[in-house]
Amino acid sequence: MELSYLRPLFAKPGPWASVYLDATHSEQDAAHEIDLRWRALRERLVEQGAGEDVLVALEEAIVQRPYRSGRYGLAVFANGDGPAVAEPLPAPPAVELAAFDALPYAMPMVSQRGDEIPYVRVISDRTGADVTGLTVGGTQRTEHVKGGDDYPLTKVRGGGWSNPRYQRAAEETWKRNAGDVAKAVGELAQEVGAEVIVVGGDVREVPLIAEKLPKRWRDRVVTSDAGTRHATEEEALDEITAQAIADVAARHVQDAIDRYLAQPGPVAGLTEVVTRLQRGQADTVLLTDHPDSTDKLWIAESDPALIAVDARELQDAGVQHPVQVRADEALLRAIVGTGAELVLVQPEQVRLEHGIGAVLRYADGDTAAT
Repeated sequence: MELSYLRPLFAKPGPWASVYLDATHSEQDAAHEIDLRWRALRERLVEQGAGEDVLVALEEAIVQRPYRSGRYGLAVFANGDGPAVAEPLPAPPAVELAAFDALPYAMPMVSQRGDEIPYVRVISDRTGADVTGLTVGGTQRTEHVKGGDDYPLTKVRGGGWSNPRYQRAAEETWKRNAGDVAKAVGELAQEVGAEVIVVGGDVREVPLIAEKLPKRWRDRVVTSDAGTRHATEEEALDEITAQAIADVAARHVQDAIDRYLAQPGPVAGLTEVVTRLQRGQADTVLLTDHPDSTDKLWIAESDPALIAVDARELQDAGVQHPVQVRADEALLRAIVGTGAELVLVQPEQVRLEHGIGAVLRYADGDTAAT
């Protein structure tokens, strides 16, 4: 799971207010309902000690959020130093919450957004294609590609002497336009770092585009004749795209589990994983998300790698004022700060002591002896 989008959040000092709420606009009185929900969350923050500057920043971000259709949620973070950070969620949060702590409470957002798979989607016809790419972090880029040739686009019916020539000419036009589309798709795939390319649309054009893609992208292609260019409804290709993305995300999880199990010895449990994060040794952390967990860890606010189960360990390292926070807050900051990756797993997928384990960048004596 790519978490680089969290670095700017963890780079700023706390304390932080974190708010998760339903921001759906679907009903006529939705704005009023959102305001009521925010007021209730605001009261919780006041009880936890949030200052007026933090509350104002949060309210401005909520009130000024851009319009979005459909059901969705909003995660908002503020520390009183500048504008709040507002991140849309793909659906309303299961539980609306407000927290005020030394670190931003980002785990519910990470859990809901899941493993964001960068992809490119193509809806083609014989004149070109509409190409959309999505990066990790949700930045969308769209191109409308027009093929260089627009005649002839259809084969001529009938048995005249010139019929074969027109048939071949139409096929050559399709191929050249497919080449133009494939070139644009390859460039956008490179730009967004696509892990899957979904090509849909015209039944003749789809295989031509797939064939003309650079070799490095061909094993990432999923093809379908679903989808019609310029149509207002694209549900048919939406489902195929969602499934292709889910398949890639599932492979990421299984790959991490396989690497975890292939290690010389298990690296699991909160104390063990914290030690590996301290050393910068954890490449990937496998975690079963438990929102109701009461586990705590100690941190130094100045360094994400200064994380410990016991405050005395940090004090011995020269940290004068260790701060106790939620374990998932501290773990997430340490994962991001040390360049590790996070993989969220279900208990039935792999057995982990205390619901946490790590894949190491390198083995050492301690690992081999485990």
